[in-house]
Order: sequence, then structure tokens, then C-alpha cells
Amino acid sequence: MKILTQKFNTKYNTAPFSLLKLEDYNPAFVENIAAAKAEIDTIINNPATPTFENTIEALEFSGEALDRLSSIFFNLNSAETNDEMQKIAQDVSPLLTAFSNDIALNEALFKRVKLVYEQKDTLKLTPEQTTLLDKKFKSFSRNGALLSNEKKERLREIDSELAKLKLTYGENVLAETNNYQLHITTAKELKGLPEGTIEAAESLAKSKNLEGWIFTLDYPSYIPFVTYADNRELRKELAVANGKKAFQNNKFDNQEITLKIAKLRFERANLLGYKTHSHFVLEERMAQNPEKVTSFLNDLLSKAKPAAQKEFAQLTAFASGIDGIDQLEKWDGAYYSEKLKQKLFDFDDEHLKPYFKLENVLNGAFTIAEKLFGITFKEVFDIDKYHEDVQTFEVLDLQKELVAIFYADFFPRKGKRNGAWMTSFKPQYSKDGVNQRPHVSIVCNFTPPLGSKPSLLTFNEVTTLFHEFGHALHGMLANTKYPSLSGTSVYWDFVELPSQVMENWCYEPEALAIFARHYETNEIIPEGYVDKIKKSASFFEGMATLRQISFGLLDMAFHSNNPNQIIDIKTFEKEAFEGKSLYPDVAENCMSVSFSHIFQGGYSSGYYSYKWAEVLDADAFAYFQEKGIFNKEVATKFKDNVLSKGGTELPMELYKRFRGQEPKPEALLKRAGLL
Repeated sequence: MKILTQKFNTKYNTAPFSLLKLEDYNPAFVENIAAAKAEIDTIINNPATPTFENTIEALEFSGEALDRLSSIFFNLNSAETNDEMQKIAQDVSPLLTAFSNDIALNEALFKRVKLVYEQKDTLKLTPEQTTLLDKKFKSFSRNGALLSNEKKERLREIDSELAKLKLTYGENVLAETNNYQLHITTAKELKGLPEGTIEAAESLAKSKNLEGWIFTLDYPSYIPFVTYADNRELRKELAVANGKKAFQNNKFDNQEITLKIAKLRFERANLLGYKTHSHFVLEERMAQNPEKVTSFLNDLLSKAKPAAQKEFAQLTAFASGIDGIDQLEKWDGAYYSEKLKQKLFDFDDEHLKPYFKLENVLNGAFTIAEKLFGITFKEVFDIDKYHEDVQTFEVLDLQKELVAIFYADFFPRKGKRNGAWMTSFKPQYSKDGVNQRPHVSIVCNFTPPLGSKPSLLTFNEVTTLFHEFGHALHGMLANTKYPSLSGTSVYWDFVELPSQVMENWCYEPEALAIFARHYETNEIIPEGYVDKIKKSASFFEGMATLRQISFGLLDMAFHSNNPNQIIDIKTFEKEAFEGKSLYPDVAENCMSVSFSHIFQGGYSSGYYSYKWAEVLDADAFAYFQEKGIFNKEVATKFKDNVLSKGGTELPMELYKRFRGQEPKPEALLKRAGLL
């Protein structure tokens, strides 16, 4: 246990994953919580008059060991979990929630913070210190410090219950993903599928001692199947299975949990004096309130819907023409879109895959980061990792000083949740004259190498890697004093800017020339393919935009209204999607019960952020295009004013300092072909 309660005796203080034992986590959490409480007591019992240093800064740097332990444990619970780990998560979550409440509801501590806050105009603080002071004060005022004792007690109960419910929600989705497999034993049912997808399915079947081919709900298996399989009934079976995760009235059903989470969030917001959960959340976002978010989404909807309807009619006519299908269903969308794209652009994602070997794409991302921001990546083998698939890198600046440690984890496995994300095992901050550098990780689910064939990415996976790498750069290039303002610790509707802006380089011939090389011949991607990538970039963008808007409005429907009036999740979801969905509803499917972004992750009242940040990223990249996509001056302005600053100032101020103006939506609408 000692290893989890002290500084690690490792290179760069990296996590000693191979030495961590499951039985050590519970006692380590108990000990680290006790140590953090003692640090809080020291602040409260300090006889000196409260100052920024002895109260606000002391509070900011308290609980360091606990924060480190929490990040390690919960990151592993997402990327490398098992039943025992999930049980520990259920045990420790209430302890962490109680500790968090103990701080937020501590009257003596709040009194000291309030005294400093009331003098803020006379303290001559830096912008970063001012932000930290505001944030610390709000962490009390927005989390119950001003409530009566009775209401404080209820807040504790709500927070404890929410922590457990969110964990269970995620565990149920993972269980449902793992519990399903489509077992095919007849070769003719594989018609249309790419060779690599078939090989992966055969390999999976063999690993389970079965004949034939196995397909799962993991993205590298699911996406190619619904995109290429000619057998419509099997596409339907897989798509319906994916859509009914946690909606099967079994022990992994999330209907009741989803509703409970929404109701508890609403009650919590009301307790704190807010009309709804969205009003509470959005007070600390660029968008500020639910009315502005809904207006933003509806404005985009008015521009995207006519284009989406036109595209859907075109797709329906195409499907009818080749297969006599008059009513497109959800399991037809990807299949016929791919066929139409091939016809219109003579363009097949499978033809591109040989040019996107994972190692080359990753090295391409590294080279682009070096050209833009002056950092290099060196793979190292003396840093511990939590799974053999993980790669570790030292990130160095031009003076060969350490910038960050970077972990990359790319392939699906049983204990890893679906999707892709960036996270951190240790934040950046400066203390006692030392700039502590961050340990950052990206986690994805790409097709693994098979036999002698390396991992070959679809173009969509290429943009996913660049997206997560953009988040990673935000973490790695952080240069702030305080950990809670560092890296990706920014307003939620600003956090997607660095990730989404990085995707733009995937479409530029100058950037593709760096990494898009045939894995067998090393031939650079043909100019014709690059042209097709660019031309097809906005293919069916109306439908894609409509889909994202519908998800954002579903999120707002749950959180900007009173959820106590919801009787049935499925009915509620159907009403929220009314007028924003092109395909017929599937009775046995329900998205809300596996919408992990908003019910397990941190995106509640924040799913709109993806579209919001697209306005920023299109506007930002237009600046790069204007000056040159590798222009050092623009890149340095982006690094100095956005990537390194974290949440130290208001996002719009940082953006304007980089761009010289507020973002305009025209760049996005032009890029999406919606103008």
C-alpha cells in the first residue's frame, strides 16, 4: 500500500503500474483522504490572518497524493478494468464524494476563503491568481457553502448517490458491449466486408475456440460491418443490438438509473438556487445559460436541416435505384452512404487504409507538432505501463528539456470501454520553483495488427487520433502555476478547440505528405486520393450536423427542464428527437441509456460543446490557412495564448488574443458546405 501513499521512486515520478495491487487501493484511498483532511485542518487552524498564500494557494496544493491516486485508479478503471476494480470503484467513490463535500461545506474554511475573496480588489493579484481565487470561492458558493445544515446534509446524500449511479451506468454499458457477439458460420454472409475485417473476425473466433467469424459491438468490428456487409438482416441485427445496450429489462438495464441521475441533478440544482441543472452548469461556460445554447443549436438546425433532408432524399433514391429499398432504416445509412460516396468520388475508405499505417500516422502527428510547436517525441522503454499494448514517449523541447510523458493506448480489449479519450496521470503545475511536467495519455479503439499485417486505420480513425492528440497537446504544453487551471482544465465548451483544430491537418496535402505512405511500398498517397479526401470532406455534412444537434438537444431536454415529469425514457427521447431525425424510430432501441458522455462522463448540459468548438476551430484554422498551415508565428500565438494557458483566463479573452477578433461562424458553414 505504501507505494500508493507517497512519491513514486520512478523515472520522472511516473506511475509504477506493474507494482500496483488491487488490494492496496482501498487502504491507500483511506490514508490519502486522511492526509488531505489533515492539510485542510492546518489551513483552518492557522492563527495568521487569511491571505492568498496561506489560504487559497495552500488549499490549491492540498491533497496532492489523493489527486494522483484518484487519477491513476479511475483512468485504469476506464482503460484496464475488471470486476474487482469496478467493486473498488463503487467502494471508494462515496468516500471521495464525502471528502469533497467535507471541503465544500466546511464553514471555517469557507470563512477564510471568503475573507480573502472580499479583499481581492486590493491584493494586486496576477490574472491567474485572480482566476484561482474566483474559482475557489465559487467551489464553495456553488456547492452548498451557503446552505442551511439540513440542506447541506441532503446535498451530501445526492452527491454520494450520483457518484455511485454514474459508475453503475458505465459498468452496465460496458457489460452489455462485452456480452454481445454475432457469430457467423457461413462465408456467403460475409459478402461486402473488407478482407481485414474478415481476418479480425476469424482471429477473434479462434481465440474463443469457435469456427467461423465473430463480430462485436467494439468499434473496429461494428463500424466496418454496418458500413460494408451486404447482408441487410445481419446489419440490422448488429445495429439493433448496439442500440439496445442497457435497454433490455435485464440486470444491466439503465432506464431507471438514467432517470434517477437526471432527477438528482435537478434536485441538486434547485437546492443550490438554480432553476435547472443546465442553469447551474452553464453559469461556468462560455455559453452562460441554456437559452443561449438552445438558440445556438436551433440556429444551426435551421441551416443544417434543409441540407440534411436533401441528402437523405438523395440517399433514398440511390438505395431504391440499386436495391429497390424505398424506406431507409438506421442500419442502411452507413452502408448506402459509403456506396454513394464511392460512386460520386470514386472513393473507398478501404483503398485509403494501406496509406494509414498506425505507426506512420502517429509519427506524422509528432512531426506536425514539432513543426508547429518545437517539440519532439522519443519512444522510451524504461517507463512502466499498465498494459503491454501501451507505448511510452518522452516529449522534449528544442533545448532537450522534458515537456511531458506521453502514453498511447490504441487497441480494444475486454476491460476497456469503447470510444476514444485523452486523460492525464499527473497534471502540470509550478511549485517551489519547479515546473512539474505532466503525464498525458490518449486511449483509442483501433483495429489491431493481424498476423504480418500492421494496424491500418480508416480515415475516420486518422482524424480520431489527431483529435485526441490535440487534447494531449493541450495537456502537454500547459505552462501554468496551479494544477486546477492547467492543461484541459478549461471551460467545457472551450476544451474541444485544440482537439478539433488538429483534425484539420488531416485534410491538407502538405500534412498528408508527411505520414500517408503505403505500408508495403512506402509510396506517398496519390494526389488523386488527397483530392478525393478533400472533396468528400463535407459529404453528407448536413446529416452529420443534424445528428450532432439532435444529441445536443436531447442533452438539453434532460437537463434544462424538470425531469420529474418524465414518465418513460424512450417516449421522452422520441419527443426530443422529433423533427431532428431522418430515419424511422427503432422500437427496441434507446440512446439515452448508453449516452455515456452525458450520464457517466462530464458532458451533461455540455454536448453542444462539440458544435460550439467547431465554430472556434474552423475560424482558428482559417487563420492558419491564410498564413500557411505550418506558419510558426500563428502556431506560436496558438501555443502561447491557448495551449499553454489552460483555464487561467476567460476563454474568449485567450481566443481573441490569439486571433485578434471573436470567432465568426462563416468559416464553419463554408467548410461544412452549409452556406
